[in-house]
Amino acid sequence: MVTLVIKRDGSEVPFNQQKIIDAICAAMNCTDKKIDMDVAQKVADKVTVKISKLHKIDIEHIQDEVQSALMNSKRKDAAEEYIGYREIRTLKRRERSSLDKKVQGLLDLTNEEVLKENSNKDGATIPTQRDLLAGIMAKDFAQTYMIPKRVVEAHNNGSLHFHDQDYSPYFPIYNCMLIDLKGMLENGFKLGNAQIETPKSITTATAITAQIIAQVASHIYGGNTINEIDIILAPYVAQSFIKHFKTGLQWLYSMNRTDIDALDIFYENQQLKETYPNCFEYAKHLTEKETFDAFQSLEYEINTLVSANGQTPFSTFGFGRGLSWEERQIQIAILKNRIRGLGKDGKTPVFPKLIFGMEEGVNLKPEDPNYDIKQLALKCSTLRMYPDIISVPKVKEITGSFKFPMGCRSFLGAYEEDGQALHDGRFNMGVVTANLPRIAIRAKGSEKTFYRLLDELLETCKEGLMFRVNRLKGVKAKVAPILYMEGAAGSRLQPEDSIDHLLENGRASISLGYIGIHETILSLYGQHIFDDEKLRQKGLDIVKYLSAKATAWKNETGYGFSLYSTPAESLCYRFCKLDEEQFGVIAGITDKGYYTNSFHLDVNKKVTPFEKIELEKDYPQHANGGFITYCEFDSLVKNPEALEAVWDYAYERLPYFGTNTPTDKCLECGFEGEFEATNTGFKCPNCDNSNPKTSSVIRRCCGYLSEPSQRPFNAGKQKEVLSRVKHM
Repeated sequence: MVTLVIKRDGSEVPFNQQKIIDAICAAMNCTDKKIDMDVAQKVADKVTVKISKLHKIDIEHIQDEVQSALMNSKRKDAAEEYIGYREIRTLKRRERSSLDKKVQGLLDLTNEEVLKENSNKDGATIPTQRDLLAGIMAKDFAQTYMIPKRVVEAHNNGSLHFHDQDYSPYFPIYNCMLIDLKGMLENGFKLGNAQIETPKSITTATAITAQIIAQVASHIYGGNTINEIDIILAPYVAQSFIKHFKTGLQWLYSMNRTDIDALDIFYENQQLKETYPNCFEYAKHLTEKETFDAFQSLEYEINTLVSANGQTPFSTFGFGRGLSWEERQIQIAILKNRIRGLGKDGKTPVFPKLIFGMEEGVNLKPEDPNYDIKQLALKCSTLRMYPDIISVPKVKEITGSFKFPMGCRSFLGAYEEDGQALHDGRFNMGVVTANLPRIAIRAKGSEKTFYRLLDELLETCKEGLMFRVNRLKGVKAKVAPILYMEGAAGSRLQPEDSIDHLLENGRASISLGYIGIHETILSLYGQHIFDDEKLRQKGLDIVKYLSAKATAWKNETGYGFSLYSTPAESLCYRFCKLDEEQFGVIAGITDKGYYTNSFHLDVNKKVTPFEKIELEKDYPQHANGGFITYCEFDSLVKNPEALEAVWDYAYERLPYFGTNTPTDKCLECGFEGEFEATNTGFKCPNCDNSNPKTSSVIRRCCGYLSEPSQRPFNAGKQKEVLSRVKHM
């Protein structure tokens, strides 16, 4: 009689003694092959005799018999090895089952944790689903075989968050960056099969910029920024002006090409203005139009591109400091295109994120040369929410030099090469975020216990961050030619060159993140942080403590550790959900469905914008690796003066500030204003329209905008949106 073995999936197969021998040898690693094989054979024989009279037997029972036989043998060590081996195999099967559920949930569109993790991704489309599927597999592999076990355990239980595991560390890629667009355009580069030379017009320059952004976005997993795009692209506006002026001379003044080429043509050439006034006005008019059209095309290209990550390239334009006519034309073109909106319905674009640099002597006051640009930026912000603003002097003070953020809020510190400040081409290697509210809950009101537990967690955070650094060490330039060989990361390396020097001495940053100062203070002290000056100092002390740790790690390792105020999109929900499961419903903390981002006041605290700025202004100087403050407003379209007052107040106190104003639009009834947020989405207050095909709803998700009418928020972020109050 042949004994049948019932497998875990319910199928039946004939008993095979060799499988027992193989399993025992695998558990013992068969270091002494002859002796180990002898032990395995004897145990297999004993088990075979015991079960040979049975018609059917479950596989778990066979393993129990093998374990018992080993325990009764002289090789107790082999029994222990087999028990451990069996437990690992069980764990692997459990993990595989979980993986199968995630994949199935993606295929049938029921896994909201995956589908709504990033509001910039449309989980219903094939390219995005392909990216999400690859991410599920990569994350499973990384957690099983790559990331340190202590870090994996802390991530999975919700003590910390190892960000972007679907991309890093499975691939040796980094987070966000400032693209060295200037170097790429001036020196040329290779893209695909094409060798790109220096452009000869603003139209060509913006077209190439769009392709660079798309390629870079496909090689990193975070945001990319063009730092001072008005200054970088101004020479190509000048090239267009020269082109149009030459055409005007040829057709309006019948000049030959030799005489034309002998002229020194540039916009500020007063003699040309006086000698050829018609030609000058002709060239000026055509250049202004070409610049507007070029940036219109650039905005459309960015919003219609899909990167290899299955999402619109998360790009940012920083501008506002340029004073020349060419630089001003770019600033005007960017703002007027954003005011115009996309398509015949004039929908508010989500990307690129716009950040306007404010500086006294440039655009701050009525007597400044670019004050008119500031007025245009104010109008744009009342209509389209962007631009956010940067205080040039405060950014210099807090980060050591002026530069725009990478992506939505990640800032680089000061760094020099050959005695010159370097910003473009630098990047962030990634983030690990600490769950501060959980530590506070565990501390049960004891400040001493809180800091002891925090120290323990920070050691695990450091291990995770150093793993990120080490994953990039030794990487060859050929893995991402656009970054390392063609200039986006400010380097022109050979294929086999290592990128190690780009990681070291603070050239790149590596970020310790944090979330939930508000809930942490409430849990530790039983009061809201805004209720008492001493509590506000307690919150600041925690951030100072985290900052000191990051500085110590930087000094110890030579890598650019910094403290980062995490923009928790899905994380605000994930941490809160896990803590509710472990600690139960705690009033004001786990009962809301979300944790508050970084150092912000809870979104339901009704204060004036000036009060909110005062309450948050001291945090960025300590969390100088990433920060933003924002306020919620009713429509300011008819009152831009009020917004200017807030901007000017923020300029003196904050490095980086954003305003959230209503920009929603119903395409059925024509309503423009603010849609009503519900538990499941958004609806027009005029006609109750909630159809995403006939509505445009824009909300700030974290540091950037998203369109939740098209790509819904996760449950926690939606609850946070429902809780938001106006700061008026």
